[in-house]
Amino acid sequence: MKDQLKRPALRAGLARAVALAAVLATVGLLPWLSGRDPALTVLRARSAEQEPTAEALDAIRADLGLDAGPLGLIGDWAGGLVRGDLGTSWVSGADVLPSVRAGLGVSLTLMGASLVVALLVAAALCARTLVRGARGTLRGGGGAAGAMLVAIPEFLLATVLLIVLGVWWRLLPVSGWQGPEHLVLPALAMGIPAGGLLGRLVDDALPAVFRERWTDVWRASGVSPARIVAAALRRALPALIPQLGLVVVGLTGGAVAVETIFAIPGLGRTALGAAKSQDLPLLQGSVLALLLLALTAGACAAFVRGRLLGSGLKDAALALPPPVPGRGRAVVPIGLGVVLASAIGWGLLKDPYTVHTGARLAGPSLAHPLGSDGLGRDVLARLGHGAASTVGVALAVCVASYLIALAIGFLPNASAGVSDIANALPPVVVGVLIAALTGPSTLGASLAVALVSWPPLAAHAAALVRETRASAHLTAQRAIGASRGWILTRHVLPAVAGPVARHAVLRLPGVALALAALGFLGLGAQPPSPEWGLLLDESRLYVERAPLAALAPAVALALLAGLAVTLAGLRQRTRTRMRTRTRWSRAGAGAGAGAGAGAGADRAVVVGVER
Repeated sequence: MKDQLKRPALRAGLARAVALAAVLATVGLLPWLSGRDPALTVLRARSAEQEPTAEALDAIRADLGLDAGPLGLIGDWAGGLVRGDLGTSWVSGADVLPSVRAGLGVSLTLMGASLVVALLVAAALCARTLVRGARGTLRGGGGAAGAMLVAIPEFLLATVLLIVLGVWWRLLPVSGWQGPEHLVLPALAMGIPAGGLLGRLVDDALPAVFRERWTDVWRASGVSPARIVAAALRRALPALIPQLGLVVVGLTGGAVAVETIFAIPGLGRTALGAAKSQDLPLLQGSVLALLLLALTAGACAAFVRGRLLGSGLKDAALALPPPVPGRGRAVVPIGLGVVLASAIGWGLLKDPYTVHTGARLAGPSLAHPLGSDGLGRDVLARLGHGAASTVGVALAVCVASYLIALAIGFLPNASAGVSDIANALPPVVVGVLIAALTGPSTLGASLAVALVSWPPLAAHAAALVRETRASAHLTAQRAIGASRGWILTRHVLPAVAGPVARHAVLRLPGVALALAALGFLGLGAQPPSPEWGLLLDESRLYVERAPLAALAPAVALALLAGLAVTLAGLRQRTRTRMRTRTRWSRAGAGAGAGAGAGAGADRAVVVGVER
């Protein structure tokens, strides 16, 4: 028995080690994979004005030991790692370990402050559901407020906060890292979208819990609302704990834009700078720290989840709550769709590339309903023409991530380490690696985002698969001789596919923003493309003078998120009603035929299948 328990852990550990070694080896081969001379890159990073003569390049090769080749450099770095030495920076000549340690300390501090903000935002989003659920007056599932917050671009939110709270009102510092007051603005910029995601996930899971019969029994027995709320959270959180761990890692690894805007010397900014200058020792050390942080966060999340579930996973004593449809009405997605489609359709009638120098940063008018950008181009036209590339590419990435997550979710032990490591890498760093192979392009940016966007979905799917397989009604199905294929296709897969699909919908705006960040850094869509992310990046420098130019694509992303979530909720509501009617019609037919026992058995089987 102990050997059977140890084997999955050993496989997961081996997967983590292989994935870690593969990533670090890829980073070490970056200059050679890109086809560029690493000596020339380092020379330009050290002194942009120095002429790249043959003598200067040979001196750098001898200084860095490039003559040993990529495998020799990787071997030397790995040998130093065993001794606790991360090497010396190729650009500055300083030891890498102190730089990585300092950047990690800054990132952990910023991550902690952002996590506090995220938890407060998530609590605010779930407060109404918790209060009404404890009173027994809850109807339907969560709304789309969390998804709207997820759609807020971090770098745009950071820019707006910097201008409003830092420049206009002068309440907080706008750059640097000298005291606690420097934490507030970047923590808000990072924590609000993360809190929207966590709050939406929890708010989506709570209604099903509050509909279980034990809540009615507790209320009738006089149990306090606070205890009911605590028990409901304990019931709903185990499947979402892995998401919390991934969000924690994402706050550190994905804060490159925020750290850049506020000039924060964090680990993400350090890794980005090292990647641009191809400073391999510093880049390898930064990536290694990010990966170790991811593994630690994943292990902590698994430990907390195991403590919450206790022996339920081993004893097959779990009973999963059935899904509850959202409370959205048809008028909500219709209204959002009409507004978004009208803006896109109107913009398609205009030319997005025509430059009017006399109308630079002009306000709204009949000729330019949303104003013009820094070159005098019509913002509405660029918004409409950029919809196809933005939404289409982001949707394709989400679909690919969803399919990968479903496949990997059924192999949680083998994929756990790979998921942690993939989630630890910022899309920017992966974008640099992909761009080194394929060059800057939309395809390369899409591949980079797809490689790092599936771990949260896979973790969610793996948690649901384990809990579904350990549920009590599946034990009964096995006892009556149900085949594995039947259990997989009629029980496990339906219980996993729906929640993960709704989670993938929440990731759609984030995927679009990740693509936008890569485009801003020159790794994705290239100007003059009207891609929504580029519109955000081009307009953030003059958001104070022409706010509509920056807010238009952000509002479009928020409308897209709200539309997708409310449509998913309405579809779930319709399917739930159809399943309920089918269940009771079957039960009534069995009772009318005079087979009381048969009707009871039919109801039991139908309920088991629906769950």
